[in-house]
Amino acid sequence: MLYHLFNWLHSQGVHFAGAGLMNYISFRVVCCALVAIVTALWAGNRIIRKLRAKQIGEEIRDLGLEGQLSKKGTPTMGGMIIALAVLVPILLFGDLTNLNNILLIIATVWLGFIGYLDDHAKIVKHNKDGLSGKKKILAQVILGLVVGLTLLFSSQLGFRVGKQGAGAEAETEEQVASVVVENNAKTTIPFVKNNEFDYSWLSPLKGEAGKWWTWILYILVIIFIITACSNGANLTDGMDGLSAGVAAIVGTTLGILAYLSGHVVYADYLNIMYIPASGEIAVYMAALVGALLGFLWYNSFPAKVFMGDTGSLMLGGVIGVCAVLIRKELLLPILCGVYLAESLSVIIQRGYFKYTKKKYGKGIRVLRMSPLHHHFQKEDPEALIQKPVGIHPEAHIVSRFWIVSIILAVLTIVTLKIR
Repeated sequence: MLYHLFNWLHSQGVHFAGAGLMNYISFRVVCCALVAIVTALWAGNRIIRKLRAKQIGEEIRDLGLEGQLSKKGTPTMGGMIIALAVLVPILLFGDLTNLNNILLIIATVWLGFIGYLDDHAKIVKHNKDGLSGKKKILAQVILGLVVGLTLLFSSQLGFRVGKQGAGAEAETEEQVASVVVENNAKTTIPFVKNNEFDYSWLSPLKGEAGKWWTWILYILVIIFIITACSNGANLTDGMDGLSAGVAAIVGTTLGILAYLSGHVVYADYLNIMYIPASGEIAVYMAALVGALLGFLWYNSFPAKVFMGDTGSLMLGGVIGVCAVLIRKELLLPILCGVYLAESLSVIIQRGYFKYTKKKYGKGIRVLRMSPLHHHFQKEDPEALIQKPVGIHPEAHIVSRFWIVSIILAVLTIVTLKIR
């Protein structure tokens, strides 16, 4: 709103010192991050008190994890704090005519609402299964379909691939920005020179039929990416500060990639897709990271509030949508390696248990417990994790997952030059 207000005042001939700063993405990135942190800190205490007053607390099953039962009754649905802290700054400083921002706001509200319904069913209605898995998947598919169709058919989300031959170095910003690729079913593939991948290459058909095949394939990939990220973030949410910390690291990286992709000079220098409208995504991700940092004030060990599915489903979905919008979805296995490992740990654990139970009559587990973070948390006679004096093992595990996420984020950035 402030962004549009200042632009309107400028168009009316009203000028005052500092107003032009609103036209700089870097300035609005800083504003969004700061306002998001302050909003999360301000709203956090108030929302936590209301959750406690309504007795909306986590119901804990005894799984033999150290310190687990002490968390019983801790307020959940803290994802509302994150959502509020994201939306307030983006409504103030974001360009609300930018389609990227609109899609990210839709993802935040939509998946946050689905997560809220799931938490409400579990905590308030005491339905331990919550919202059915099919309904959550359907909601994620609907979001993926909306994002996919918008990417394919909106002229605002076009892009330019790398440098356009000799003389590209000498092009003006206006000339470079005007070169937009019409075929939208392209993305970035890491570790390959001229690293653009066209989904039409996978089509066995040519002509009009091949175009339809490409569109369908591309939309299915987008649906899979958003669903996988959303569920991966949901599985990662199992320790104090774990999911919020990992999401903040991933969000920072995506914000950097969005800024580079939306800056014509940097995109040319790195020989990556120039996506004219993607700079605004950096503003949105700054708001998300700021909201997560503010939320960590209350969610770090020992947590005063859990994000619940209200937060985790939303975070993963927004990350997936952002990666798709900046055409970096194929980098997610590296960047979101923690989400991938958590998801695979559950798939392998359940799959192998069912297989061995069917074949031998007794199920065998690969891990002591899944998701992966609980494998390290589960007590083991051989003491896999040495516990430093004065440090709770949960905080120790979370900090190591954060370190791994930082390493993966650095590797993701490095892929821009390693080809």
